[in-house]
Amino acid sequence: MDKDNAIEVKDVRKKFKIYYDKGSDLKDRILFHKRSHYEDRWVLKGISFSVKKGEAVGLVGHNGCGKSTTLKLLTKILYPDEGSIEMCGRVSSLIELGAGFHPDMSGRENIYTNASIFGLTKKEIDARMEDIIAFSELEEFIDNPVRTYSSGMYMRLAFSVAINVDANILLIDEILAVGDANFQKKCFDKLREIKANGTTIVIVSHALEQIEQICETSYWIEDGLIKDSGTPKIVHEHYLKSMERKRVDYLEKVHAAENEKKNQAQNSGDSSTSEKPEEKEEKLPDFCDKTAIRMGTGDVKFTNAEILGENGEKQYVFDTDDKITVRLQYESYKKGLKGNFGYGVFREDSLHCYGTNVSIESGGFVPVQDKGTVEVTFQNSLLPGKYFLDVAVHSHDGIIFDDIRRVQSFAVTSDKQDIGVCRLKSQWKADGKILSRGEDNNESGT
Repeated sequence: MDKDNAIEVKDVRKKFKIYYDKGSDLKDRILFHKRSHYEDRWVLKGISFSVKKGEAVGLVGHNGCGKSTTLKLLTKILYPDEGSIEMCGRVSSLIELGAGFHPDMSGRENIYTNASIFGLTKKEIDARMEDIIAFSELEEFIDNPVRTYSSGMYMRLAFSVAINVDANILLIDEILAVGDANFQKKCFDKLREIKANGTTIVIVSHALEQIEQICETSYWIEDGLIKDSGTPKIVHEHYLKSMERKRVDYLEKVHAAENEKKNQAQNSGDSSTSEKPEEKEEKLPDFCDKTAIRMGTGDVKFTNAEILGENGEKQYVFDTDDKITVRLQYESYKKGLKGNFGYGVFREDSLHCYGTNVSIESGGFVPVQDKGTVEVTFQNSLLPGKYFLDVAVHSHDGIIFDDIRRVQSFAVTSDKQDIGVCRLKSQWKADGKILSRGEDNNESGT
C-alpha cells in the first residue's frame, strides 16, 4: 500500500443472490423446492480507486449502482467476492441512521455503546462525553430513551459520536440529508475542520452540492463500474446530462408507444403508417462554448447568450470593477409559463464564485413570452483568472426548462495587487486615523 494513501480499492467485485421466490418455512421449501432458485447479481464489477490521506472524495450515481455497497465494503460490514481493500487508520462511519443504538437505552448510554464500537476506551469516551453532547445540542434529552427521539435527533447524536472519535477515516452515507438547516451547516463546518486536521472523508450522497463543497474528487459509479472521476463539478455535469438523457429517452419510448396504439386504432392494425421516433443527440448551438453541457425539458430554450461590456458590445475580457451584462434570448414552446432565470459564475478550477436568480433578487418570476430577452448587469468584483458562465431557466416549482453549464467563458485582468477570488471593499484605520478609504460605489450593479 502506498504510504500516502489512506484507502486503496483494487478491482473489487461484489455479488448478491437474488431469489425468485424463496420459501419462507420448511413446508414451502420441501413442497416448492424450485422456489429456492436464484441468480447471482453483480453489483460491483471491478472498481478501483485510491484516496490520499486527508483527501475528501464523493461517490455519486443512481439508486442501485453500488455506492452504498462500496461504503459498506470499506467499513467491513460486507466483504468483496473478488479484489482487495486496504485502509490505514481508525475508521468511523455513518452508514445508517442510529445504527447500533438501543432504543430503550438513554442517549448517554448509547454514546458509550456506539463509541466503544469505534474502538474508544471508557476513559476516552469520558473525556469526549461533554463535547459529544454539546455538539448534538441534546442536553435536555440526553438521559431520555432514544426511542423517544425524532429522526433528526437520532442523526444529531449519531453524527456527534462519529466525528468525535478522532478517526483517521470518516465514511458518510446520505446522513447529512437529515436535520434542520442550521445543524446541516454546523455539520459542514465540522467536516471542513476535521478535514483540515487531516481526516480522510468518503461521502455518498445524491445532494451533489454537498460533495462539491467538501470534496476534491468525485467518482461516478454506473452499472458496477467507475464511469468517470475527477473534479466534482465536471463529473456531476456529465452525470446529470446522462440522467437527463435517460429521462428523455424514457419519455420518448412512452410517447412512441402511445402513438403506436393510436396508429393501430386508426389503421385497423396496419402498423406501416406508424413512425419510429428519430434517435439523435441535440447539437449544441453556436453561441455555446465547446465544453458546454445542456439539459432540461426544452419547454423554454435559450436561443442566444451574450456577455457585454459597458458599451453594449460583446466582450470577453474585463477588468476588476467593470460592469458586465449578460443578455439571454429565449423561445417558449408552451403558453402561460413563468420562468425563474438565473446565472452562475465558476472559476476555471470549478470553484463556485457566485450564483443568483430572478426569484432570489425580486421574489417573483418572469412571464415567459413566445420569444423574449432577459438581461442582468452586475459589478465585476472578481480577481484575475478565467471564468465560466452558467445560465438556466426553471419553473416556479424547480422543473428545469433549460440549463446550460459553461455556456461561455470570459477572462478578468487587473492591475490591483489583491489576492483571492474577489475584491472586498476595505477601509483601514490606525488609532482612529483613516489610512485608506474604500472606493465608494453608489451605483447599483443589478
